[in-house]
Amino acid sequence: MDLLDDTVPGIGTYEDFNTIDWVREKSKDRDRHREIANKSKQSTVALLFSISDAFSGWLLMLLIGLMSGALAGGIDIAAHWMTDLKEGVCLNGFWFNHEHCCWASNETTFQERDKCPQWKSWAELMVGVSEGPGLYVVNYFMYVCWALLFAFLAVILVRAFAPYACGSGIPEIKTILSGFIIRGYLGKWTLIIKTITLVLAVSSGLSLGKEGPLVHVACCCANILCHFFTKYRRNEAKKREVLSAASAVGVSVAFGAPIGGVLFSLEEVSYYFPLKTLWRSFFAALVAAFTLRSINPFGNSRLVLFYVEFHTPWHLLELIPFVLLGIFGGLWGNTSLGHYPVLEVVVVTLLTALLAFPIEYTKMSSSELISELFNDCGLLDSSKLCGYTSNSGSTSGSVNATAANGLGARLAGPGLYTAMWQLALALVLKMVFTVVTFGMKVPSGLFIPSMAVGAIAGRLLGVCMEQLAIRHHERDIFRGWCSPGADCITPGLYAMVGAAACLGGVTRMTVSLVVIMFELTGGLEYIVPLMAAAMTSKWVADALGRESIYEAHIRLNGYPFLEAKEEFRHKTLATDVMRPRRGDPPVSVLTESGMTVEEVERLIADTTYSGFPVVISQQSPRLVGFVLRRDLVISLENARRHQEGVVSMSPILFTECDPPMSPSAPPAVKLRSILDLSPFTVTVHTAMEIVVDIFRKLGLRQCLVIQNGRLLGIITKKDILKHMAQMANRDPDSILFN
Repeated sequence: MDLLDDTVPGIGTYEDFNTIDWVREKSKDRDRHREIANKSKQSTVALLFSISDAFSGWLLMLLIGLMSGALAGGIDIAAHWMTDLKEGVCLNGFWFNHEHCCWASNETTFQERDKCPQWKSWAELMVGVSEGPGLYVVNYFMYVCWALLFAFLAVILVRAFAPYACGSGIPEIKTILSGFIIRGYLGKWTLIIKTITLVLAVSSGLSLGKEGPLVHVACCCANILCHFFTKYRRNEAKKREVLSAASAVGVSVAFGAPIGGVLFSLEEVSYYFPLKTLWRSFFAALVAAFTLRSINPFGNSRLVLFYVEFHTPWHLLELIPFVLLGIFGGLWGNTSLGHYPVLEVVVVTLLTALLAFPIEYTKMSSSELISELFNDCGLLDSSKLCGYTSNSGSTSGSVNATAANGLGARLAGPGLYTAMWQLALALVLKMVFTVVTFGMKVPSGLFIPSMAVGAIAGRLLGVCMEQLAIRHHERDIFRGWCSPGADCITPGLYAMVGAAACLGGVTRMTVSLVVIMFELTGGLEYIVPLMAAAMTSKWVADALGRESIYEAHIRLNGYPFLEAKEEFRHKTLATDVMRPRRGDPPVSVLTESGMTVEEVERLIADTTYSGFPVVISQQSPRLVGFVLRRDLVISLENARRHQEGVVSMSPILFTECDPPMSPSAPPAVKLRSILDLSPFTVTVHTAMEIVVDIFRKLGLRQCLVIQNGRLLGIITKKDILKHMAQMANRDPDSILFN
């Protein structure tokens, strides 16, 4: 039941690769609400419809949260299982991953909790060897083969069924939320293929993450569910409010951070974010997080694999290394990220697998690596990163005063030294892998690889600071840092700060990033180090280049996106940007009367404009209104099909009153209903700084330039983007959807 059914099907809709008219869409929604409110006073049925209409938004948020949470849980479980499949299989049930397989075993020890007779490596299954070089060679070969198979399947599925499923999707979602139409980008095929290939791509071992693409998955869920609600299906502006909330849901299920997800949507991706959307985003993110928690994909009652809790306070002087990590993150954020064609996916996967397998920290998945790096070493921890003297069993000859104070337990042992050089090598490989992987034609996120790079750098710096403090604990600068039986420094905290710094340098996130990291760790006392690193990384990255990776991706693809963060400082006027330019033919217009159906159809066929200004007459070009090309085409086709007597010589009327006509004349086609009588206008002397502000804040697609009521030209969103590119010494012709 729709109280405001359009008289002509298709009127008010938009063609692919066009920008929506925000003002018109909001006006339509206000008129709809007004009519529903008026009718609700007339009957009980209308009142019930009014109540259901008001409740439909919350119901839609509930469904988006449930669907996105369920899909995210399935993706997490499948990715974990397929990642372990590269190394072996569980005899108790092939559907168990390595960890779950060994849970039920009575022969598993705490020190070797990842080893159990139920889990068999491929070498043990195929050639029956359990040790020696044969074991290593066969497992190496199977690891590479599985990685190649997963990557090949991912790229083939994307290429054959859903080309829009590649990449992270966040740059395109930002563009869509700004009002651009990309049909199929949030469709059902994209959702199905993205979900399947995301698992395959992550399991292949490529340096990419599933967290960014989960935002795309959540937005696909929202777009599909919107079709079941008339109010959102027929209004593009309302649909974008829902997609903003879905972006929050995506981050909520990616990091287990509902509040951080809402702030991410507000800070990073949303173009129009009213207060009502804030509440609904929070509700949807909460439902999604609850759904994911109920599924419990990691088996640890947590929403993320790398949940940690630190208990050692940080020291004021540690802000210096935290800021250094921020500088590193800012520099990393300006790395030249590559874009590679489909044919190179297998080659990059092969190189990644061959180089990653020999090193423990590149062989494991990025999420497991981050979890390992964030880990705060305990007494029973068997990780090499916790290979201190007491844990490794080494007894150095001179323990001196350090051992006397009970601090010798934190001196680096052989295990830790081995871990350090492996981490240093892993840092180089991860940086190279991430650069060459991002942009390939498979689903690929940049959140987790960036966090992994920062976490490695942070852990290396944290261990160095820890050993420095222990070995020189009597010096004034480190006095009071170390006490017997307690940690001097928490290297895991440095890893967390480094992860935040690198992610902030790439995305330029600040507030939402700190909240996400806070929700991951649950430690209020570490907010200041995270804030220091996040702000430093943003300052350093902005000093080298103002664009985040998402804005750079948008610009490289030529999307028509007006970035709200970019300031326009040039002293140009509307007359410098409007079309037609000097020497160009006059602007194509329609007159409110005096044109025939044939003349209008010829004008449409000869031009590619998205709309036409309507003036009084060619001799008196005073502005009357503006009509969209699509509405005009649909109305003329409908008139020829359903209005009796309409021929090519039938007059077109945009007037309210019918002019006098001959009795023998064919019937007129009245199109005043599709005419926008209040288009936005500026004068030729309006500063472009103001024009750009108007376009950003109102979401305009075009603005007419007048002087004393006379139409002189038109400025479109694309004209502004080309002008801004020209002012920045970039190619203005790059502003074209590619």
